[in-house]
This record gives sequence, C-alpha cells and structure tokens, in this order.
Amino acid sequence: MLSIAETMQALSAPSRVRLLYALRTGEMSVNELAAAAGITPAAASQQLRLLRHLHLVAARRERQSMLYRLHDDHIAALLDEVRNHAEHASRGWSSPAPSPTALQEVQP
Repeated sequence: MLSIAETMQALSAPSRVRLLYALRTGEMSVNELAAAAGITPAAASQQLRLLRHLHLVAARRERQSMLYRLHDDHIAALLDEVRNHAEHASRGWSSPAPSPTALQEVQP
C-alpha cells in the first residue's frame, strides 16, 4: 500500500503531472520538459528524479543528454483515469452504489 500512497502523492504536484502529460507524446530532454511544464530545467530535473524513483518515468542517455519517457503504458492509463475521475467529480457525476450482495462477494 505504501507504493500506492507514494504514487498518488507524486501526482499531487501540478508540475509533476504536467511533466508526465508532456511525456505522453514521447521522449523529451530536461529542457524540453521544463519548457512544456513551465518550470526551470533545475526544477524539472529534481521532479524527474522523484518520478524515476517511483518508476513513473524512465530515462536513457543519448550522447551528453538524458531523454525521459513514461515508464510504461500503465502510467498513461493512470493519467487518463485520474483525469476522467476529476472531470466526472467536477460535474457531480457518480456511479451507482454497489448492492450489499456485491460488497459481500468482494470481501475475503
């Protein structure tokens, strides 16, 4: 459960979310990511270090530059789900409550 909490905490910073969204288009350098996220390259580098630690972002060296990308397709799917949830919540949409029998089937 700790890694789930750490991942959700990482997504609580708007600059990190902007970095992740920028990476949906493909690999980018720190300078490109900083420009896309509207932060300094130093701030982008610091945020990317945390995102790499949490396996949300992967990097590879190309000559003297580091190129960053989303770690895997799950990250893009996670971003989509969080965006969808936020949009639905802002509109007051919700799913119907599960029936009591459905809840009993889920419990171990």
